[in-house]
Amino acid sequence: MVLKENRVLKSVIVFVICLIVHAAEVFFIRTDETVFAECFINKVFGIVMLFVLLKLWGRKWSDIGFKKARLIPDCVKGFLICALFYSIGFAAEFIILKASGNPGHIEFFVTGFSLTGNVVKQTGIGYVLMCIGFNIINVWMEEGLFRGFYITYLKERITPRKALLIAAFLFGLWHLVTPLRSVIDGEMTLPAFAVMSIGYVVLSALMGIKWGLLYEQSGSVWIGLADHFFNNCVVTNLLHVVTDTGVDEYQIMRVLIGELTSFAAVVIYVKVKKSKAAKAIACTAS
Repeated sequence: MVLKENRVLKSVIVFVICLIVHAAEVFFIRTDETVFAECFINKVFGIVMLFVLLKLWGRKWSDIGFKKARLIPDCVKGFLICALFYSIGFAAEFIILKASGNPGHIEFFVTGFSLTGNVVKQTGIGYVLMCIGFNIINVWMEEGLFRGFYITYLKERITPRKALLIAAFLFGLWHLVTPLRSVIDGEMTLPAFAVMSIGYVVLSALMGIKWGLLYEQSGSVWIGLADHFFNNCVVTNLLHVVTDTGVDEYQIMRVLIGELTSFAAVVIYVKVKKSKAAKAIACTAS
């Protein structure tokens, strides 16, 4: 009963609490600069927060899209979406590299940190398992909170469209913490931060809209969660394009192509599906 009224305000309060924990870990604990190579404490906190929120709200995990019966088929759909559209990104990357006379190849490794803070390649099974495990925690928390909880919770008081947009906007803001640390550490200038922040927030928000649409259409978080996991873990953290001059030099282009093409495809799919549903209703009524 505690969560029944003032839902937008209470959603923002929940976001600020999680953001404070997120910022504390990124700025002070810096778990991503340790052997773990990932900021996971704030994600564990977010999952605990979800347990508390569901208890206060009187709901179950299945009510926010964690439906056991849909786990395998929907995860397969999410993996296929990410694999399909990121294959376009990888293809574009290889074409550009070859055209520039600097061909690349794919290598499988985890990017970690040594005790001196230098970035190193980690190929041990332990690092791979940690990468997979931490990314499962990451997507469980982010899809559970920003899609499952926020959209379901908010749309009981406001329109589904507004609920989706608010959740996507908060998801975009969530990703400002890491670039802000780069400014404070002197690794990035303020003008560069301003440009990157706008792009980062917009891209993250678009991804949030895509995963929100998938959640709305399926009633399950698993499609978006699997796409999110494949994106974060496999495409970004485990598969790397290596050339004679560096690693992942065109990664941002790969990400933009993969995410923007999949975003466009999901939006078109949803619009076509809604149009067909509307025509079916009209035919039935007539």
